[in-house]
Amino acid sequence: MQSWHGLDEVPQDWGRSVVTIGVFDGVHLGHQRMVTRTVGMAGDLGLPAVAVTFDPHPEEVVRPGHQPPRLTTTPRRVDLLFSLGVDAVCVLPFTLEFSRMTPDEFVQTALVDRLHAAGVVVGENFRFGHRAAGDLETLRTLGEKYDFTAEGVPLVSDGEAISSTRIRERLSTGDVAGAAALLGRPHRVEGVVVRGHQRGRALGFPTANVESPQNTAVPAEGVYAGWLECFQSPSPYEGERWPAAISIGTNPTFDGVERTVEAYALDRDDLDLYGAHVAVDFGERLRDTLRFDSIEALIEQMHEDTARARAFTS
Repeated sequence: MQSWHGLDEVPQDWGRSVVTIGVFDGVHLGHQRMVTRTVGMAGDLGLPAVAVTFDPHPEEVVRPGHQPPRLTTTPRRVDLLFSLGVDAVCVLPFTLEFSRMTPDEFVQTALVDRLHAAGVVVGENFRFGHRAAGDLETLRTLGEKYDFTAEGVPLVSDGEAISSTRIRERLSTGDVAGAAALLGRPHRVEGVVVRGHQRGRALGFPTANVESPQNTAVPAEGVYAGWLECFQSPSPYEGERWPAAISIGTNPTFDGVERTVEAYALDRDDLDLYGAHVAVDFGERLRDTLRFDSIEALIEQMHEDTARARAFTS
């Protein structure tokens, strides 16, 4: 497996390949259909399969301030693409200059001169080039010019149209189960564990306060069942994964104002995860965020939440 950041990192002796192109935010079930088709075509032709994606999200460049919340970090997206069987992933830096390429310039620069595409697979609604001037038919016409085939794949699963926008909409209402159904796996929020007010520890439920990258797609406020995974840490917990009860909100019982993501690894009060890079995977929404009249009432509810989270994740 090879990962390239920009076309300059593509080896000079790279031969012909089958290429799929997309932002691939979320690498949802529709994206997975595209990549699976690409890998299958590459296997039939005896060629490597390459996934081309972009960083940052094109909307961050062409419509600053209007970019959608990210479903996946770029490293996570690359890992997911590799898990689907591609041989290489090329992350193209999306700049204002890049956005001004005509469809022909993009195809010649990326697909022909560097990746030597024999076949290209995209979503049926694929648009490319300056002001999104190119579509699937444009790509097919350019394929005839530059000697590659172009194929559009419907971004559907079980007859249901799938898009990153629909997944974000479900997350915005707390429907993490619905988002998972479109993703093909639980939605994940990554971040570094930072020190909070440590109220959970004082109440008997020590939580990891997860500081996620800016513009991360965080589900709506509420309490969830899911999992906490430590995948990069100076601690001995790297690679470990625990069932968890997860809270998103401002802690209204304590008159909080800052929205946080906090995960309690069930039945673990011995973890020291400060500074660790962790992932929180959301399985099911348990309830809305509530304000309690007493600490005792809050603790009683937390016991109920952890019991429900335990039942869901067991």
